[in-house]
Amino acid sequence: MKRFIKKSAFILCGLLLSIIIIGQVFPQNESTVTAPVVAEKVLVPGGQSVGVKMDVRGVLIVGLEEIEGKDGKKVNPGLLSGLQIGDIIMEINGTEVYRADEVQALVNEIKDTVKLKIKRNDNIMNVEINPVESGEDGLYKLGVWVKDKTAGIGTLTYYDPTNSTFGALGHGIVDPETSSILSVETGLLLESQVQEVQEGKSGQPGEIRGIFYHSDNPLGSLERNSNFGVFGIAYHPIENPLYEQPIAVGTKDQVELGKAYILSTLSNNEIKRFEIEIEKIENQDSPADKSMVIKVTDEELLEESGGIIQGMSGSPIIQNDRIIGAVTHVFVNDPQRGYGIFIEWMLEESNLVEK
Repeated sequence: MKRFIKKSAFILCGLLLSIIIIGQVFPQNESTVTAPVVAEKVLVPGGQSVGVKMDVRGVLIVGLEEIEGKDGKKVNPGLLSGLQIGDIIMEINGTEVYRADEVQALVNEIKDTVKLKIKRNDNIMNVEINPVESGEDGLYKLGVWVKDKTAGIGTLTYYDPTNSTFGALGHGIVDPETSSILSVETGLLLESQVQEVQEGKSGQPGEIRGIFYHSDNPLGSLERNSNFGVFGIAYHPIENPLYEQPIAVGTKDQVELGKAYILSTLSNNEIKRFEIEIEKIENQDSPADKSMVIKVTDEELLEESGGIIQGMSGSPIIQNDRIIGAVTHVFVNDPQRGYGIFIEWMLEESNLVEK
């Protein structure tokens, strides 16, 4: 009997000890500890056609044309003087030029033989040219089409409402001669109006042709030019009529093969959503271009442009209601396909913009 009582007491002590231990491991009436919720990064998707201008010395000759003079004769003074497409006009009669509109103004001020300092490849040359007075508008012209060396049409990728920064293009602006990234001194992001869409074909990339407008009211200042796009600070909030609210950012780990959409502006200067297919995703642990291969599957876009064309660079890529990247390049021999960059890499560059 004593042995039974002793054994029972031992078992009871063991049970009580177990209950105490369990009570310590699983305490009763203890308050729940909640982990802090980290808000998702959100952005306003772009898709607007925009103009990018950077102030760099010189303007690029992109075309030569005949001018019909007051006597009815057609002549191409630029061609006769030996100018070539790709030449960069550095000076006119000793005055440095930075913008395309300065060329016309200086030529009409001189109205006589014009002395140009041009850069062709790595060579500096002096050229004399006699402008022709146009019979159409009375202006003196050189018979050349010029553009600001670093001006072009692209697409806005995003606007960040938390700090007023923006990103566009998805790739950098390069020097046409050296292919090196140009450093930004001053620059502007401008509204652009699409004038013409040139369809892309195999071996011949298409192009969006447009003009800048509201130059006196730019969208923002250009602060950074890198391999992953151009970045700056918006002067006022930028809206997208397709999205009343900003949408979440998709990390590279959230990008999936399959259906997605791009936002671009082509006809009627209206942002539209076009269906694409993400065919390949690169495993990138650090910033790099060509993060994914995309294929245009949208019939409307294929009919209008043939696929991806120049000027669509920067078009945001949307998947599962998240902005995951931007269009960057087109396959020259297959305009239906191109590359995209992860939005994460663009945001890392945007963080380097001084606010």
